[in-house]
Formats: sequence, C-alpha cells, structure tokens
Amino acid sequence: MSSRATPRRTVLAAALALAAASTPVATAAPRAEASVDYRAWTTYPQWAGGRGAGTRVLGDGRPGLCIAHALGTRTYADPHTHVTAEWEYATWSSPVHTLPAPATEIVVSWNAHAPAGTWLQAEVRAAYNDRTQTPWYVMGRWTAGDGTGDIRRTSVDGQSDRKSGVSTDTLAVSDASSGLRLVSYELRLTLYRKPGTTLTPTVWRLGAMASAVPDRFTVPASRPGEGAGHRLTVPRYSQEIHKGQYPQYDNGGEAWCSPTSSQMVLEYWGRKPSPRDLAWVDPSYADPQVCHAARFTYDYQYQGCGNWPFNAAYAATYHDMQAVITRLRTLNEAERLVRAGIPVITSQSFLASELDGAGYGTAGHLMCVTGFTRSGDVVVHDPAAKTDAEVERVYKRRQFENIWLRTKRRNAQGQVRSGSGGVCYLYFPTRVSPAQRRALASVGVR
Repeated sequence: MSSRATPRRTVLAAALALAAASTPVATAAPRAEASVDYRAWTTYPQWAGGRGAGTRVLGDGRPGLCIAHALGTRTYADPHTHVTAEWEYATWSSPVHTLPAPATEIVVSWNAHAPAGTWLQAEVRAAYNDRTQTPWYVMGRWTAGDGTGDIRRTSVDGQSDRKSGVSTDTLAVSDASSGLRLVSYELRLTLYRKPGTTLTPTVWRLGAMASAVPDRFTVPASRPGEGAGHRLTVPRYSQEIHKGQYPQYDNGGEAWCSPTSSQMVLEYWGRKPSPRDLAWVDPSYADPQVCHAARFTYDYQYQGCGNWPFNAAYAATYHDMQAVITRLRTLNEAERLVRAGIPVITSQSFLASELDGAGYGTAGHLMCVTGFTRSGDVVVHDPAAKTDAEVERVYKRRQFENIWLRTKRRNAQGQVRSGSGGVCYLYFPTRVSPAQRRALASVGVR
C-alpha cells in the first residue's frame, strides 16, 4: 500500500471539495459515459511530423527520437542533489492534438533509454474551452539511473494557473463543476546530455491519456465477459516482506505496491534485472528485483515509488518493452486484455469493509489483475499480502470494479475523497500477437 497517496491528489481533492460542497452525494451510478483518449507518438512518420530543434528521428529498427546536435546549454540546479550543472539540450514538440471529447485530466508517459549523463524533460500545454491556454507544465524530469553526476528523477510541485494544476503526475482542471475543460494539447520533449559528449537519450514512445470520468461513488455493474475462467501465470511478489528495507525509498517495502506490481508483470513477459544490476542489494534479502524496481521508480520530489509515468518508464527500460498509463472504462475491457494475455495493473482506494478478503484499507494502492473466475470474480496479484505465496487472491467482481472505477469515495472519517476512475498500467513487448494487438487497440492503445 502506498503511504503517500494523499499528496498525489492535492489538485483533485480541491476540485472534489468544491463539487461536494455544491451537490448532494449520489447513491446511484450516473449514466454519463467516461471519455478516455490515449494518443501516442511511436512511428517514424509521427515523430517526423513534430517540430524538432537539434533532434533526429531514428528510422531503423525501433523508431524514436535522439539528439543530433545541441542547440546550446542550460543550467539546471538539482533540488535533490544540490548540484548545479550545465547541460547541452535539443527539443521536439508534437503537433497539437485535438481531443475527440473535452477532458478534465491529462497524464503524460514515455518510453525511453537515458544512459548515465543524460536525461529528459516532458511537458504538456493544453487549450481550454474558453479559448485560453495553460502554461507549459513539466510532467517529469527523468533519467533511468541515479549515478554520480546524474540528476534525480523528479516531479515538479507548485505548477498552477488557477484554472488547472499539476499534482505529481496528473494535470487536472481545478474545478470540474465549473464546466471548464481541456480541448486539445501539445507535448514537448527536451533531451539533455553532458556538454562535449555524443551521449543521447532515446525516446521510442511519447503518449498522453486525456480523460473525463463522471463524478460517481458507484459505477454500473458489469456482467462477466470473454475473460471469465481465464488466468495468467504471473510471478508472485509481496511488498510486505521488504518492510524496513532501504527506507530511503519511501520508508521501505510497505509502500512499494507500484514497483512490486510492475516487477511482477515485467517478469511475466520474461524481463528482469541481471545479477550485475542486483549486485547493490543486500544478498540476505529475498526478491532483490523488487528492491531494484523501487529504487529506479522513486520520485525524489513525491518521495515515493508511486509516480505512474515513472513506473511505466522503468518498465520500458527493459529490452523491447512498451508501457503506457491509461484508463479503462469497464471491467469488461480488463477481461478482454487478460484474455489476450496482457495483465492489467490497477490503481484503487478503499475501506477494508469495501473489499472482502483484503484485510486492509488504503488511500491508494496498486495491484495486478491476472485473471477471472468462471463466475466472473477478479483474480489479482495483490502485493499487500504478507508472503509471496499469499499474493494471488480472488476479489468479488462487484466490489472490485466499484473501488477501481469510481471517482469519489468516503474515507474512514466520512470525508469525500477521490478515486482513480479506472487508471491502469499496461506493459507489453514491441512485438505482440495479432490478438494482443486487437485487444490493445480496443482500449485505444496503439
């Protein structure tokens, strides 16, 4: 379970408080449909269609973007290492993407390789339906490692124009009840390297998920679909056995639900750290790859391992892996993915009384959907288990879909808080089967 779920959603909590103050609590699910648009730049024509300055589009093998020549240097004062250094840079900007439906939130994610001595910054600028624009918001400063001379990967706090703001990894309209919406956006990458070198980050996928999910405490019930009776063989890792290990990464394993879930799915696809990668981990610790995942997903500003895009970026550092952050609208969409062989990492918040068999409540937790029983109940790999052997659990379908897909909930004190509204991580190789490609396309991922 994440111990840092409250700071993530300060922007969303403020919006929710405004809405809750003006409207009564709903007890039945609204019939409004969720709008989710995931758009990515991955192909040579897509990268070439952007505006590059000092960048080069790679066309051989896996298309991507890298530094061709530096435009100049910029000074970056790292707030976490307290080191000020000069970096060469180049930039790329996407075309403006007009949304098929107005949105209240945007989450940006990327797949990249950033060797030691390089890093990248991802930004988004959106247009409102009142014909004004947001500023350029920084959605992450990222590098794969944390060696001497490297920056520390970080989200950026304090970004707002009073109409919207960024909370860790999510750009959100500050007051959704006002009718203000995001109608388009453009993305910008800045690639950095040490001056005088030929080093470069390489970015293979840059994407954004824009969504408008209706405010709801309860979601409509679904019927079991094509995934019923299907289970995937996914490794089982407990975060709890790492309690107290490496407390510099969000107080140790008790808060490592996100990297633990990420590691389970990566190993399902046959990817894992090498013995050399794990040499830094205390040899007495079980499942050292979980410690490794926590270290390399850690957000030094958020002070936790639960930054959604940072988990996706970590997953994509493995050979030929892709990773996206998006939302699913129904549990049937998760069934379709699982049936095609793609596990789904889900984000949810709940009281212990809302999820039978969990034995805990949480303000924010990640777990992995790995199958469905014949009756349609949800098979999960829940890293909050006390041991690896206890990780696989079955949760009641109706309870699980509600705690995952809702956008409003009440905490133990009766206060209104936000829910994830169906947020998930999807990890998959660059080469997938036709059935997997169709399943991903059916949820808007291409």
